[in-house]
Amino acid sequence: MKTIPLIGVVILSSFSTIMAITPEQSTLITDSSTTQNMDTLNVNLNQLKRDSWSVEELENVKVAADFIEHLMMKHDFVYLEKHYMDHPYVQHSRGISDGMSGLFAYVKDITKRFPEYTYDVKHITVDGDRVTFHSHATIKKKHRGNDTKGFNIIDTWRIKDGQIVEHWDAIQPLDGSSRLLVLLTGGKVRNANGLF
Repeated sequence: MKTIPLIGVVILSSFSTIMAITPEQSTLITDSSTTQNMDTLNVNLNQLKRDSWSVEELENVKVAADFIEHLMMKHDFVYLEKHYMDHPYVQHSRGISDGMSGLFAYVKDITKRFPEYTYDVKHITVDGDRVTFHSHATIKKKHRGNDTKGFNIIDTWRIKDGQIVEHWDAIQPLDGSSRLLVLLTGGKVRNANGLF
């Protein structure tokens, strides 16, 4: 394993806010065994889980993984509404309306405009009730696995009693088309929860 400190990386959060991550705030653990078939993406916990996670942390990761797999990979909104709609979800991503209904509407719009949109989880970190996924999102199937296309995304969820109760993100567009998409769609604040 190779540890890579994040130094001065500027990322656009929710397509509207600029953030920076320093080495004191985060370190990524790189593991080349997390490569998967780009045609059928899923959250591969067998490859991404760490022995250092507690039983509670693993359960929290499983909740986030199930949620993300159905939201960002399968786009299965019937499943999501059945299993997650009643979660008391506070959205800190400024460009998305609050609550699960706001998130589902936002992702439905993305997948309507970009049906090949997907989210490839590269790393998972967990600290108690906080679960963080570091992922590569693309809007075209042919760009899956190409780290010069799409978006570098860091999502953090707070899990309480098996429910997703809060979300933060940081998003970095990786190419000209993605940066243009951010400029065209970003900027409007759709909730009053603040970034932190």
